[in-house]
This record gives sequence, structure tokens and C-alpha cells, in this order.
Amino acid sequence: MLGYHVPDPDEAMLVSGGKSRDNAPFRVITGHGTWVMPFFRKVRYLSLAMYEAEIQERCVTKQAIQLDVRAVIAFKVANDTQSVVNAAQRFLSEQEREMSVLTGRIFSGHLRSIIGSMTVEEIIRERQKLADEVLVASKLEMSNIGLWVDSLQIQSIDDGNLGYIAALAAPHNAAVQRDAQIAQAAASQAAAEAEQASRRKQAEYQRQTAILQAEYQRDIDKAKAEASQAGPLAEAIALQEVLTAQAERARKEAQLREQQLQTEVVKPAEAEAERVRVLAQAEADRTRIQAEAAASNNRIALDQLLIEQLPEIVKQASAGLSNANLTVLNGPDGVGELINGMVGQGLTVFNSLQKALSANGESDDSEHRAG
Repeated sequence: MLGYHVPDPDEAMLVSGGKSRDNAPFRVITGHGTWVMPFFRKVRYLSLAMYEAEIQERCVTKQAIQLDVRAVIAFKVANDTQSVVNAAQRFLSEQEREMSVLTGRIFSGHLRSIIGSMTVEEIIRERQKLADEVLVASKLEMSNIGLWVDSLQIQSIDDGNLGYIAALAAPHNAAVQRDAQIAQAAASQAAAEAEQASRRKQAEYQRQTAILQAEYQRDIDKAKAEASQAGPLAEAIALQEVLTAQAERARKEAQLREQQLQTEVVKPAEAEAERVRVLAQAEADRTRIQAEAAASNNRIALDQLLIEQLPEIVKQASAGLSNANLTVLNGPDGVGELINGMVGQGLTVFNSLQKALSANGESDDSEHRAG
């Protein structure tokens, strides 16, 4: 085929029909292209990509215990020219199927051989060791056929329900379960303690909340009661103040009325009584003087006696008025009027006595002339 040929990055181009280097039966070209002469040269391609082979093998351990082992091998054609030549000579016609079958057979044989030299406990506990030994054992054979193994993974190991592996795991499972139960118990206890602490805190919070609510409600009720009583209380205080003011006013009015009674009724009555007493006393004195004058038949002596007694009469009237506790309302004018009144009363008494003596004298003279 005429033209310039370039292999893919994961391919090796095989050019046959001409001379090759290193005594290879064909030229191996990777990573670049080349001119190929038509009719005289032939081009084929070998994949360098990754392949996978899965095996499932029944093996017998050192203890004669059968185990079913599953494993997966990841492999590919090696990158060197000799490996490409070896792989192309074996797998070029049906590369994928033939490589996977052959690789599986190689690894199955080595897997049976190595497991036969190990115990179940070693296989279970050292699975990676088993895989490494199988890889080392198969490395030479895989290299001879031009293949490179990237990895070997032991997927599962099963004793076919014999219970051996389960018995091996029982103590560990029991310990794990015990530890799990202990951890669960500790966790449950911690959870219970945390729950109890939470409940105590909630109860304390509720108690404090109830106390605060009660205090708040009490303050509200007190404020409402004070507010409801504020109006009637203020009204009662105002009424009490009004009554007190009215009582004080009544007391003052009573005192004023008492003073008015003393001034208008009691004192004038006492003064009148004193005046009557003075007049009565003057009448008695007139009678006495008349008797004395009649005895002396001396009219001049009688008048002289009356004049001498006039100051005494005024004095007696003044003494009576002084005991009467009269209230003088118009100051000095009132005092002058009071003095003039007393003097006038004395003169009135004097005139009365004089008239009476004169009448009695005339009567006596008439009787005397008649006799």
C-alpha cells in the first residue's frame, strides 16, 4: 500500500517484506510514521493497550482445604521491540482473545501452586503476599510471550460453605461485637447522661421561666390593682380634703357665731342685768337717803347727800359694766360712748332720786300741813 503510515499512540506498526534490524522477522515502528513501498511491503498493527483477564480457580491449601479464589490480571504487550515481536508472532491474528486465555491459564497454574504451599490463615491474613508470589512466579513466562503484568488483584477467597473461614473470623467477630457492644453501652450511657442533663436543664429552665412569669404576672396584677384603685383613692382623698375643709369652715363659723352670740346676746343681757341691779341698788339707796332726809327734814342736806353719792353710783355702774365683758367694736369712739352712757345713767339715777325725794317731801309737807 503506497503512502506514509503512522501508528496510533497505543499501537506498534509492523512492516514486513524487507530487511529488518536485530535479526527481527519484521520492522517494529512505534511513536512515528514511515514510508511503505507498495506491493513489496506489508503493514500490520499490534495493540499496546491494556487488557484484562479474570480467573476463578478451585485450589487446595496446605491443610487440604479447598478454596475458591477469584482474581483479576491487568496486562499488556511490553513496549520493547523483542516483546512486540514475541507477542505479534503469538497473538496477532486474534490478539485480545488469545492473550486473555493464555494469561489466565498461566496465572491459574501459578495460583494453585502457591496456595498449595500456604495455610488458610496465611492466605486470609497475607493476601497481598499471595498476589506478589504469583506475579513473581509468572513473570518469566509472561515475558517470554511478550506480555507485561501491571497488577494482580485477589478479589475473593471462599471455602465453599465449609465454615472454616467463618470459624477463623468468629473470635475476631466476637471481639468486634464485644467492643461494639461496649462502645454502644458507653454511647448509650453517655446519651442517657446527656439526656438526663438536658432534662435537668430543661426543668431548671422551666422552673426559672415559671418564677419569672409569676413575678411578671404579680407585677402586672399589682400595677392593674394600683391603677384600678388610683381613681377611687384619689377621689376619696379629695373628698376627705373637702370634708376636712368643710369641718374647719364649720368650726370657724361656729366660733364666729359664738362670738356673735357673746357680743349680740350674752354681753348685752349681762349688761342689762347689771343695769337692773344698779337701778335696784340705786332705788335702795334712794329709799335709804329719803329716810335719812325725812328724818332730818333738811332738803338741802338731801341734795347735798345725793351729789355726794353720785360718784359712788357711777362707780358701781362702771364696776357692773366691767364685769359684763362687753366687746367694744368702734374703738375710742365706742369707749367714749360707753363712758358717756355710764355718766348718763348716773345722772338718770340722780334725777330719779331727786324727783322721788321731792315727791316724798311734798307728800310729807302736805301731811304735815294737814296735821
